[in-house]
Amino acid sequence: MKVILAAASVLFSAGPALAQCSDADRKALEAFDRSWGEATNRGDRAALQAMLADDYQGLGPAASQTKAATIDAAVRASESNRANPAAAPRFVYDSYTINCNPNTATITHRGLTTVAVDGKDETFQSRAVHVLEKRGGRWQVVTNTGHPLDDAGVVSYLEREWNDAALKRDTSWVQRNYASDASQINSRTGALWTKAQAVADARTDKTVFHSIDLSDLDVRVEGNTAVVTGVNHYVGRDPQGKALDRRVRFTDVFIKRDGRWQVWATQGTLVP
Repeated sequence: MKVILAAASVLFSAGPALAQCSDADRKALEAFDRSWGEATNRGDRAALQAMLADDYQGLGPAASQTKAATIDAAVRASESNRANPAAAPRFVYDSYTINCNPNTATITHRGLTTVAVDGKDETFQSRAVHVLEKRGGRWQVVTNTGHPLDDAGVVSYLEREWNDAALKRDTSWVQRNYASDASQINSRTGALWTKAQAVADARTDKTVFHSIDLSDLDVRVEGNTAVVTGVNHYVGRDPQGKALDRRVRFTDVFIKRDGRWQVWATQGTLVP
């Protein structure tokens, strides 16, 4: 049912050299990143002057951009959005991975940008990578890059969302993200379920997960179909309250309909 994309693991783990972050450090850095995004969207020149290092470089596919050029572009974009609010993009940032030591930090996250295209909202996904340094006792961004997610990247994030939903007991995820004709083979009983049955089980299942570790993700995309395989390691409590510790090897099939990827079929096999 879900797994971290192995090819992206370099972005999601900066290695032992940066493994000194506390949870409080990561929360503060995520708050900084979100504030930076908000300042960019509203074209707050003063805030951006403080957040970006003087030697900042924004690395794009065509050319790099200096601090001054980056701030000027943000101000122009915000003025354009205020003049035409109906066409202004909406941004969401999630799936943060943050590593740091006392003076250096790397932040990666997903970005979802929703814009109106021919009167209909369309959402585009990207992944950003930021490098920060602590200068004069405060964090500043020294470089920033990113790229659009291809279909394999979008599907891999769906797998992560699926696990996050299970941990949070967000039963609405299945309703939103299963295709209308989806099928699910239950890993415990082998029963074949429709979407309606899968939704009903998600709502009534009393299993509580403490952690879901993901490994061995492989994503293959052909046209509007994607096949994903991997292993999930579940730790928690079963519906009877007994300790649960099991590994499940899964195969998920996604289909792209109406411009978005949806779960079409899922099957899990218990690993002895």
